[in-house]
Amino acid sequence: MSADAVRAALARVVDPEIHRPITDLDMVRSVDVAGSTAIVDLALTIVGCPAADVIERDVRAAVLGVPGIESLDLTVGVMSVPEREALVARLRGSRGPQFGPGTLTKIFAITSGKGGVGKSTLTANLAVALAARGLKVGLVDADVFGFSIPGILGIPGAKPTKVGDLMLPPVAHGVSVISIGMFLDSPSTAVSWRGPLLHRTIQQFLSDVWWGDLDVLLLDLPPGTGDVAISVGQLLPHAEVLVVTTPQPAAAEVAERSGLVARQTGQSVIGVVENMTGELFGSGGGDAVAERLGVPVLARVPLSRALREGGDAGAPVVLADPADPAAASLLTLAASLATRARDLPGRKLPLSPR
Repeated sequence: MSADAVRAALARVVDPEIHRPITDLDMVRSVDVAGSTAIVDLALTIVGCPAADVIERDVRAAVLGVPGIESLDLTVGVMSVPEREALVARLRGSRGPQFGPGTLTKIFAITSGKGGVGKSTLTANLAVALAARGLKVGLVDADVFGFSIPGILGIPGAKPTKVGDLMLPPVAHGVSVISIGMFLDSPSTAVSWRGPLLHRTIQQFLSDVWWGDLDVLLLDLPPGTGDVAISVGQLLPHAEVLVVTTPQPAAAEVAERSGLVARQTGQSVIGVVENMTGELFGSGGGDAVAERLGVPVLARVPLSRALREGGDAGAPVVLADPADPAAASLLTLAASLATRARDLPGRKLPLSPR
């Protein structure tokens, strides 16, 4: 039995935070075989690595699955500072601009004119529904003042893992998530920042977080048309925007403004989502916004106790109760977004003139 067979098995073990094989990350320092025993020296990225148990479990399963290997002598250590710096440099060098105009990642910004329309709940459920379809999904909680995504996804105390100057986002229900709430001592802490600091925060969420190769990136924008909406428009002018409103005419009038601001920054408004559809909040709001913006109503999400309870409990309704009418509407919307073709203007194609 050769060490090459063991190393080949280890190449199938993926770091759950960086989303790459541990052999590519130089986490496997050495591999040897003595009789039917494999001897592996493993180096985790940092002390207290939150993925340590998962990596060790997967390493054991992979090695003991190699024909002829009956036992594993595993040594688990931590990367030295030079090893970690080399890893960070390699990751930064390999990714380029993560979400520049040439990105193949679909980017959807979810916006609304006013608060209280259920935008964050819808965004979280859309992200989970897309991940359940097998896509690699990232979610930026860009609502810095009113952050709520960690709680809705059931990870209110989660923190990103820092490897050098890179942040590895926590994962919930298959979705990589970053939120300003993950950097505060308490979820009740109030954030009172002016424009430049807000812009820098969104910029860091996009550039200093290791997202890996995402299929879809969702941004939960704050209500209104202020600094964050403008910053996202400047940083991601190629993002596609979904406008969320309730059926109430007053909410629809304000929602329209958020779509107009998105267009002013060069973003494309692709449709309207009407939330809380039903008699309680009137009717016609979604249609009115869609008509004035010249886009379709992509979904009508009915009032749902299961949707609300799932958000409070950190159990997204698209997983907890997919038969619920609100969940069914969101799952249909996710399927539509997942198959939406990427726009080609401004993107580099893998072609060269001859």
